[in-house]
Order: sequence, then structure tokens, then C-alpha cells
Amino acid sequence: MAVVLALHFASAQSPTSKWVATWSPSQQIPEPQNALAPEDMRDMTMRQIVHVSIGGSSLRVHVSNAFGTEPLHFTSMHIARPISAASSQIDPASDRAVTFAGAADVTVPAGAEYISDPIDYAVKPLSNLAITLHLDAAPVGETSHPGSRSTSYYVHGDLVGAADLPNARHADHWYQLSGIDVRAFAGSAAIVVLGDSITDGHGTTTNGNDRWTDVLAERLQASPATRGLSVINKGIGGNHVLTDGLGPNLLARFDRDVLAQAGTKYLIVLEGVNDLGGLTRLGDVPATEHADLVHRIEGAYEQIVTRAHAAGLAVFGATITPFVGSEYYHPPATTEADRQAINNWIRAPGHFDAVIDFDKALRDPQQPDHMLPIYDSGDHLHPSIAGYRAMGEAVPLALFAGD
Repeated sequence: MAVVLALHFASAQSPTSKWVATWSPSQQIPEPQNALAPEDMRDMTMRQIVHVSIGGSSLRVHVSNAFGTEPLHFTSMHIARPISAASSQIDPASDRAVTFAGAADVTVPAGAEYISDPIDYAVKPLSNLAITLHLDAAPVGETSHPGSRSTSYYVHGDLVGAADLPNARHADHWYQLSGIDVRAFAGSAAIVVLGDSITDGHGTTTNGNDRWTDVLAERLQASPATRGLSVINKGIGGNHVLTDGLGPNLLARFDRDVLAQAGTKYLIVLEGVNDLGGLTRLGDVPATEHADLVHRIEGAYEQIVTRAHAAGLAVFGATITPFVGSEYYHPPATTEADRQAINNWIRAPGHFDAVIDFDKALRDPQQPDHMLPIYDSGDHLHPSIAGYRAMGEAVPLALFAGD
């Protein structure tokens, strides 16, 4: 019997291909203004448009009940190619049913994620897919990614295979959907990016896919040397390194957002501005509190590097971008000194495996504690579209050229 099982396992694996995550947002509890009413999610069909990074010969879909407190029943799911990134219409000829353990439906336990059966479905790099799911009852505790910058469409009834969802309501968030893996060639791998709203894409174009991570994915696809590398955006707007708030803190979500992603080989960490700004948002604090915060952030970075290295991952530290002038955080000189101290730590040898210097890419040479005006969205905290492009272009592809 053991021989039979071993042969079956071997036959299911191809030496020339592997599963790699191509799209996967971070999961969190949606804020009240971003959650759907339970009545809206009862007997609900929802069509969600996602933008993949690498392609492959087949795929599998991840659904999530990570923050649910009761089991959640998905009664059916389909995948198709959308007519556009900003429409609920699909190409009917491309529509296929997705199964779970051979069945059309699946019940996901509270706190869990479920991966669909593999489906032969060719996926092109940098293309859009429409995932349509049906729930018979609303989740008891929603799991979502509010910062999708992508429009989802929902109606009552089971219409997962419909060519269009006429009169659908819509929301610019993702719900209960946590990833897509593709079967890619053996040299493929995933680059996971842990971050906050600057990675999540605050201020980017809805349905435009112009975050800095999208720019990086485009650059990787343009080079034969890096074409097998996906970019997995694990940014959460308002996220903190040390404390829960909008989404779990960075260390708490590390296993789900990094280690659980198929084919992960590289990790980029860009987070800390919300910890820094939050310390003095209501006024400055004693020097001891500044020193303690810097120490704790650096310690958290060390924890991430240690855990990533234990899993065989290379870890790249990204410097925190300038935010003097921000009316939300209005950082005093002491907070700017904290940012400089942390950036110096990130740049210092022996911490991260390499450095991606976003501070250098975005800062104003005349006022280094400010963003260059052309790269500033206007709030002096988040980059403009041009700023995000500059960030995506600042990542040295040589970090991944071995792939």
C-alpha cells in the first residue's frame, strides 16, 4: 500500500513544473464601512476581478474563512476571463466550474482556508481573471481585503455561470477570496511583499493595477531572466509592525501571508511608517519612548529575518519613505530622527540580505525629509502614481536575476 501511495504522489508531481502563488491579498476583518450587510451576503453571487502576475498551464483558487467564527458554506464557484477590469461581464466561452475534493461546494471551517482542486486553465501573465462564488448564508465574521482597488459585483441568487450580472451592486473590496496559484515551470518562484498602505496602493487607480508592486511585476515579465517570478502584494492599509489595528500586526500575519504562499523564495519588507507616525500623532513623547519604539521595530525586523531564513527565503529590507508635512501624522523632528535611525539599521550590513532604498528613490534632494513633489500624492505620506512607478522601477532586478 505504501508503494502505491508513493507512486501516486510521484505521478502527481511534475519535475518540470510547480505550484506558485500568482495573486494573493492579505486577509483581515473589514472595517464597518467596508463590510457588507449580512442580508446582502445571504444567497449572494459575487464576481471578483483579480490581476495575476505570472501565468501557468493550470490553476487553483483559495477561499478563506480566516476571520469567521462559524463554518462557511460556498455552494458553487466558477472562473472565467472578464470582458474588462471594470465590468461584471465575462466571456462565456471561458467559463469553467471550480471544484473542491470533486464537489461543486465546500464548507470551510472557522479560521481556515481551503484550496480548490487543480483545473486545467491556461493563464497569461499580467492578465485578469473573474472569480465568481455563491454563498447561501452570510459569513459569521467576514474575511476581506478592503484595499482591493478593484471592483467586485454582487447580486442575490446563484448566478455563478452568468455572462453578466445585470443591476448588480458593487464594492471596491474583495471578500472571502484569498489567492490563486498557477502551475508554472520549475524555476518559477514568488516574491512576497509585506507592507502597509504604500504597498496596498493607497491613491492608485481603481481597476488600474498601477501599484508599485504591479510595476515590479511588469518589469519582471519584460525580462526572460525573471519571467518566472510572481509578485504577491501583502499590503494592508494602516497596518503596523507591532500592534493590531487595520489587520493583524506584521509578526502575527507572517505565517499566513508569507510561509503559506506557494513557491515563495523572496520576501520584501516595507513597513513601519504607521508605527512611527502613530507614536507622536497626538503630540511628542519622551525620548525614552522614541528609543523603545525604534528598538522594538528593529527587533521585529530581526524576527522576520530569522523566521524567513529558517524557511530558506531571502529577505530584502525596504527603507521607510519620507513623511514630513503629513497632516495625519505631522511628525516632529524626533520622529524623523527615528525614521533615519531605522533606515540606517536597514541599510547596515548583517541585517537584511539586501536593501531596496525607497527613501532614496522618493526623497527631495533639497529637503530629504520630504518626498519629491512630483512623487507626492499631496498628503505628504503616500506616493503619487508617478511615485509608485518610481518605487517599482527602483527595485534592482539583479536581486532575482538568478531565477
